[in-house]
Amino acid sequence: MYRSRFESRFFGALRWVVIGFLAVITLFPFYYMLVLSLKPIDQLMSDPGRFWVTASDLTMDTYEAVLKPTEDGGQGFLTLLRNSTVVSLATVALTLLISVPGAYAVSRLKFFGNRQVSALFLAVYLFPATLLAVPLFVMFAKAGLQASLAGLAVVYIAQTVPVSIYMLRNYFITIPASIEEAAALDGCSRLQIVRKVVLPLAAPSLMATGLYVFMIAWNEFLFALLFLAADPEHWTVSLGLQQLANGVEVPKTVLMAGSVVLTIPVVLVFFAAERMLTEGLTGGADKG
Repeated sequence: MYRSRFESRFFGALRWVVIGFLAVITLFPFYYMLVLSLKPIDQLMSDPGRFWVTASDLTMDTYEAVLKPTEDGGQGFLTLLRNSTVVSLATVALTLLISVPGAYAVSRLKFFGNRQVSALFLAVYLFPATLLAVPLFVMFAKAGLQASLAGLAVVYIAQTVPVSIYMLRNYFITIPASIEEAAALDGCSRLQIVRKVVLPLAAPSLMATGLYVFMIAWNEFLFALLFLAADPEHWTVSLGLQQLANGVEVPKTVLMAGSVVLTIPVVLVFFAAERMLTEGLTGGADKG
C-alpha cells in the first residue's frame, strides 16, 4: 500500500518534471529568437548572453526594417508574406481538389492493385526532392512558368498529393459504408454522396491535411529557390529569410525579426485549428 502510494506520487511528479524539461528545451530557442529581435544591435553586441530585454531597451526598429518596402530601404517582407500566402493557399486548394477523389477511390472502389497503389503513394518520398527538381524546372521553363507563383504551387502538389491521399484514405476507411449505402438508396449519385455525406464527416481530416500541406508550402525552400530566384518580386518568405542570413551588412537582430515573421503565421494557424488537427491525425489510427 505504502509502496503503491509512493510510486504513484513519484511518477506523477516525475511526469511533470519531464514535461517541464521538454517544454523548456523546445520553447527556449523561440523565446531567445524573439528577445534578439527586440534588442538594439548595440545592446546585443555589448551583452550577447543576456536572455531578456528591458522595457527601456526594447525596440521595434528591426520589424520596421524587415516589413518596410525595399524601395524605402527595408527588406520588403510584406510582399514576401503575400507571395507565400498565395502559394500556400493555392497549394492547399489544388492538393485537396486532387487528393479527395483519389483517396476516396482508393478507400472505397475495388480495383486490381488497390493495396499496391496505396503503398506507391508513400514510395514517392523514397526519392530525394533534388531528383525531381531538374526535370520539373525544364518542363516548367518550356511552359513559361518557371518564374511564377502559379507554377510553384503546381510543383508543390507533386510533393503534397501522395501523402495527402494516404492521410485522407485512412480517415475515409473509418466512415461506415452503411451511411453511403443509405444515401444511395435515397437516390444520391456517387458524386452527391461524396459531397453531402463523406466530406462533412471528413472535415477534421480535411483540416489536418490542409494544415500539413500549408506548412510544407510555407516553409519550402529548394523549389522556391530554383523557380523564383531570378525574380525577386515573386520571392517567398523562406527565400527572403535566406537572403537576410547571407547578407553580411544585415544585423542579426533584423535576421531574428525576419525569422519571427516567418514563424508566427504558421503558429497562429496551427493553434487556431489545433482541435480539428488532432482529430484529423488520430481519426484513422484504429483502422486503415
